[in-house]
Amino acid sequence: MTATEALINAPEFTVTELSSALRRTVEDAYGHVRVRGEITGFRGAHASGHCYFALKDDGAKIEAVIWKGVHYRMRFKPQEGLEVIATGKLTTYPGSSKYQIVIEALEPAGVGALMALMEERKKKLAAEGLFDEARKQLLPWLPEVIGVVTSPTGAVIRDILHRLEDRFPRRVLIWPVRVQGEGSAEQVAAAIRGFNALPEGGRIPRPDLLIVARGGGSLEDLWSFNEEIVVRAAADSMIPLISAVGHETDVTLIDFAADKRAPTPTAAAEMAVPVRSELMVEVASLARRATLCWQRGQEMRRNELRAAARALPNLSELFAIPRQRLDGAAFALPRSLKANTHAHFRHFAGVSARLTMRVLRGQLAQARQRLTVSGERIALSTRSLLRNRSDRFNGLAIRLKASRLSNAQAQRQAIARDRERTLRLAERARRALATSTQRLSARVAHSGQLLSALSYRSVLARGFALVRNDAGHPLHASADVGPGARMSIEFADGRVGVTADGSDVMATPKPATPEQRPAAPKRAAKPVDQGNLF
Repeated sequence: MTATEALINAPEFTVTELSSALRRTVEDAYGHVRVRGEITGFRGAHASGHCYFALKDDGAKIEAVIWKGVHYRMRFKPQEGLEVIATGKLTTYPGSSKYQIVIEALEPAGVGALMALMEERKKKLAAEGLFDEARKQLLPWLPEVIGVVTSPTGAVIRDILHRLEDRFPRRVLIWPVRVQGEGSAEQVAAAIRGFNALPEGGRIPRPDLLIVARGGGSLEDLWSFNEEIVVRAAADSMIPLISAVGHETDVTLIDFAADKRAPTPTAAAEMAVPVRSELMVEVASLARRATLCWQRGQEMRRNELRAAARALPNLSELFAIPRQRLDGAAFALPRSLKANTHAHFRHFAGVSARLTMRVLRGQLAQARQRLTVSGERIALSTRSLLRNRSDRFNGLAIRLKASRLSNAQAQRQAIARDRERTLRLAERARRALATSTQRLSARVAHSGQLLSALSYRSVLARGFALVRNDAGHPLHASADVGPGARMSIEFADGRVGVTADGSDVMATPKPATPEQRPAAPKRAAKPVDQGNLF
């Protein structure tokens, strides 16, 4: 029977039967197991009270579930990112064709690797001051342009746009990025820096507010917003930034660096703009209050004016006395004008009587005499001033000449002193040079005598000879001389070339041992008194 015929004759299974068979196989093969892993995707208890999440390690991930009654009795509750040891029953879930572990007991095994990395990075960035409150900027009350950094295909951008449309429609610029997976962190950081790089008044308007948004997910899904490049870009942003990553329970490092954290993307839109209808109602209310205040103020001023008017005296009473004084002055005015005219006429007649030709000529003569006297006084003063200045200049010329002569005499004396000092120094230098030359000559002569005394030529003069080989090097032992070797023997009066004849060289006597050495003659005892040698 062929394999095809065997498959044709094999019994058929329904999907339910096959899923049930696989479930029984898994449960019978493993039963209760203990699994160590990191909790991921935990969002708290479901509305039904059950808990759904996953356990993962470096290589794999397994779905997990805790039933409502077991979760209620657990002393240690599961949390996102914790490394735990779970005890439970391995089974399958036919609805999605995947296996899972039904946890019955849970105990902690340490903080997960991702959570530990996140905490370490958080401490590092906090130490650099990226999370300080002093760096936070205030959000604009009503931004004209809002920049959104998120995925263009998710539900997040639609929620933000709908919320902005409901509250207060504003212009929105969307920078599409990947919010999960490889390269997403670099795209988010580039979007934040790109919005900040837009020029003021350019073709593309620069946003007044930024929103970095993403929907919920596991710690691995949100890890791009924990990357250092994203956190630093958010901290360096000069545009106020709202972080709206994940749901309310999700926490990422960009939340600490942003100027404001929103629990959800919809909440970020609510933080960005106020409610337009509420503003209109508030403005109308303020307008009504301002109108009422103005009316009340006008009424109060009107009442005050009426009270002041009642306290003032009657108009006719106020002007009665001034009117009476005016009538009296008007009655006395014609007589006063006539009397004043007569008085001025008499004064003019008296002045005109004094203005005769003789008086004018006398005044003119007096003025001419005063002018002549003043001219003579000015001439005398000028001559006196010139004479004083001339005397002063002559005195200064005499003093200048005397000063110049005395200065020249002083300079000649100084030159003479310097010449005498120079001659003394030259004489001292000559004597010092002669003394130094004598000392150096004596040292040279002494060194020549010492060189002659230590030279080997003095030894040659005493009858010794210096033997050199053919290369000119001195020979120190007979062993250095071979048969037929060319040598030169230097005497005190010249050199002689010789050749070794090859005869046996007399052996050099070995040095005697201490026992064989003759005893040194004892020194004769010196007499006590040797006398004077000189």
